[in-house]
Amino acid sequence: MHESEPGVRVLHLTQPVDGGVARVVTDLVRAQLAAGLRVAVACPGGPLAGDLTALGADVRRWEATRAPGPALWGEVRRLARVVDEVRPDLVHAHSAKAGLAGRLAVRGRIPTVFQPHAWSFEAVAGTTAALARAWERFGARWTHRLVCVSEAERTTGLRAGIAAAETVVVPNGIDPGRFRPAPAAGVRAALLPELAPDAPLVVCVGRLCRQKGQDVLLDAWEQVVRRVPDVRLVLVGDGPDGDALRARAPGSVRFAGAVADPVPWYQAADLVVLPSRWEGMALAPLEAMACGRPVVATDVDGARESLPADLAAPCLVLPERTAELAGAVAGLLLDAPLRASLGSRGRRHVLSTHDVRHTAERVAEVYRDLLGPGPAPHTVPTECREYIPS
Repeated sequence: MHESEPGVRVLHLTQPVDGGVARVVTDLVRAQLAAGLRVAVACPGGPLAGDLTALGADVRRWEATRAPGPALWGEVRRLARVVDEVRPDLVHAHSAKAGLAGRLAVRGRIPTVFQPHAWSFEAVAGTTAALARAWERFGARWTHRLVCVSEAERTTGLRAGIAAAETVVVPNGIDPGRFRPAPAAGVRAALLPELAPDAPLVVCVGRLCRQKGQDVLLDAWEQVVRRVPDVRLVLVGDGPDGDALRARAPGSVRFAGAVADPVPWYQAADLVVLPSRWEGMALAPLEAMACGRPVVATDVDGARESLPADLAAPCLVLPERTAELAGAVAGLLLDAPLRASLGSRGRRHVLSTHDVRHTAERVAEVYRDLLGPGPAPHTVPTECREYIPS
């Protein structure tokens, strides 16, 4: 925001509190505090709460599980109390759970921004997916602006009938001063002293869960090792599928766990892989490219838009196609000049298109446009009532 809006109080709501959503919220809060806004954040405790407090945000502890369930109505009541205490001029809810609880708590009485960071109904199937779509169609009526991180995410929402709120596309951004190239040898020696200096290294950064597709990468890994025998893979992150992935991983795969700073892992890599089944707009490819590293990603909404069009042919593969993924990874590992070219071109793309300062300014424009009257509350439709407490 600019100096013309001093004193505006923004309340961010976020659950989950890890992964890409946490990084987006942190970057946005940092920029808004620097611009002079009064920023509060409601989230469960943990590292994110500590990081935001250190930045100077007014962090309010909001106990909430990641998924909707029997505890939802209590979470909505607790969040309503936070809203009453903070008295924000605008509420910005991040991801499906905070978007559900936040819009039920506020019900259109305060200008409300919802940013899904990938639609919840893409993560489930059957009745659960139908209920999630029904809620999102209804919840749009309590949403003054819907912020999508990619054109593909916007299109998916429209196809699901989520069209009651005005939608703005604001691509994710990263800090190119933090995510920057560095010689791989020195970083790798610090992270993996046991690794031979000339051993190819593949890195995958992301929550260990079905969405991110690490299981597909492990399925493809044997084919990669056949072509590049001394290659090593490091999975950076933690999550619900961690134990299952560790149980099936061969000796050439290492698990780094959750890390406070993924930058050294990108800098150490010869190649970064994102084998996701779906995305809103993935941060990992942007972060890797900002570090000058080439990326292989699946051709899914959100991941596709992270890459410039001229990198699509060598860098995009169809999701859940293990042979295609293995071929792309091995092919790039065996072509050092192409990797160097892709890394250089990728960084130029991030600098021109995905600088976090541009993202923060686009969100500021949404806020400036929003601080006025909004939609009135509506009755919850019948098809949502199993999903939303009355």
